[in-house]
Order: sequence, then C-alpha cells, then structure tokens
Amino acid sequence: MKVLVAGGTGFIGTNLCTELHERGHDVTALARDPSGADLPAAVDRAMGDVSAFDSIADTVAGHDAVVNLVALSPLYQPQGEADHETVHLGGTRNLVAAAEDGDVSRFLQMSALGADPDGDTDYIRAKGKAETVVRESSLEWTIVRPSIVFGDGGEFVEFTKRLTTPYVTGLPGGGQTRFQPIWIGDLAPILADALEDDAHVGETYEIAGPQIVTLADATELAYEADGKSVTVLSVPMTVTKLGLSAIDPVPFIPFGVDQARSLELNNTVVSNDVTAFGVSEDELTTLGSYLGVTRPGHGESQRTSV
Repeated sequence: MKVLVAGGTGFIGTNLCTELHERGHDVTALARDPSGADLPAAVDRAMGDVSAFDSIADTVAGHDAVVNLVALSPLYQPQGEADHETVHLGGTRNLVAAAEDGDVSRFLQMSALGADPDGDTDYIRAKGKAETVVRESSLEWTIVRPSIVFGDGGEFVEFTKRLTTPYVTGLPGGGQTRFQPIWIGDLAPILADALEDDAHVGETYEIAGPQIVTLADATELAYEADGKSVTVLSVPMTVTKLGLSAIDPVPFIPFGVDQARSLELNNTVVSNDVTAFGVSEDELTTLGSYLGVTRPGHGESQRTSV
C-alpha cells in the first residue's frame, strides 16, 4: 500500500512511518520541512503545508491511503500565525479534498479524546470540527482519539518539568487533572492496524494506556526518574486563570488561558478501545515503567494546599 503520512516527521509520525515501512508499505512523510527527520532511508519525504491546498494536492494524488497526524500541541499556546482552526480544521479539509480529488481510498485521522465542535478549548473544538469533515467525506475513514502520548521525543514528560520545579512546586488545582497516557511503542502498531484492516473503516476509537495518572503523579514520576523528590502545592484554578490572563498576550510564555481550561478537563476513557486491535491493557507500557520508576503508584511527593 502506498501511504502518505501528513505530519510524518513529528514524534508520532516518525514512529508510524517506521512501523508502516517495516510492514512492507511504500511510505511518504509529508511536512513543511522534512529534511532533518529521523526516518528510514526507504521512506520518501515530501514538502507541503496542509494549510495550503496547492502545496499538497499533487503529492496526495496517487496514494492508496492518507494518515493525518498534523497537529498543534494542546499543552502550549500556538506560536506565530498558526492556530488550531487553521491547522486542525483547515488542514483536514485540504487533506480530505486532496484525497477525494486524487483517488485516495483510505483516510486515517488522528483526533483527540474529548474532541467536540462545542468543546471547552480551541484545540478540542477544532479537533471536533475536523472529525465532522472526515465523517462527511466520501473516503473510507477511521478516526483514532488517543490520550496523551509519551515516549522518546514526546513532549508530555518535558511539559511537566516546564510547568514545575523540583523539590517544591505549585500546580493548578493541585495537579488533579487525570490522564491515561499511552506509549508511542504501543500506539504506532494500533495506528498501522487501523489503516490496514478494512474492519476499522467507519469507526471511531478512543485509545489510552493502562493506567490513569494525575498531572501531579506524572510530575512526581518525572522527577523521581531524575533522582529528585517534589512536594506539590495546590494553586487554585481561579488564581491560575487570572495569572495566565495577564500574560496571555506575551509570545514567549508557552501557556495561556486555553491551556488553563484544558487542565480542568480529564483526559481518560470510559472504555479503552485497544481491545478492538487484539490488545489487552495489561500488555501496555505504563508511564512509570517507561521512566524506569518500577514502584507502582505515585511519586514521592506529599500534596498540600496553599
């Protein structure tokens, strides 16, 4: 199968391109600048911006399948002229249109847990609207909604460190936002299976890891992996929003009001659809085991309120 992976040079993209290549597919990674990506030599590279239809139409044409991984991080404020509507909604519209015009049959859309056109954050709303575009297309589509993805090159662990300090730190609401993070080594084969098996056409899957951790848990685990402890202080969410409202226009501050809103939304599943791919949660890698923190449960910290 000839597969075009839009966003193929990113964290998830490089892993998926490698997985698809190892399964014998002809893979092309599409990105605005694919030159420096760590990809197998046999994976082709193509330059294009999904927000500009003319830059991708010829490349999309002639492929059997398209995977849309292009995304802005929900953890940080968008930088420059990019925004969630342009990238997630506009980019999806362009890829879908190019796929329909180019006789592509299969389309795999990477969405997000909680995607909803009427959601509480710009990211969630744009992801929800993009899902609608995919469902209303003439393509044989599959939508995958993962929780936070972690692994080498991922941003989740580093995000916890950018948001905190070792030893004593404050977190909005005490860091009680719940995540169900999945390791990229577990997710990439699921994405490849979703693309290969026609049984997954027309389905939307919510995919998560084997363990629910709070943001405070993740912070504790990250610092424990570095041989450090941390005490998490609870900063009221109202104070967090006021503070971020004041600095929201400052371009070098990576967090804003939208990110504060996202920390009020849990990122977990009711039913984990990994089972649709013949996978049991017990087989999946936990965040702690990935970090080399083998003791089950939380990190070393005690949580207090201020």
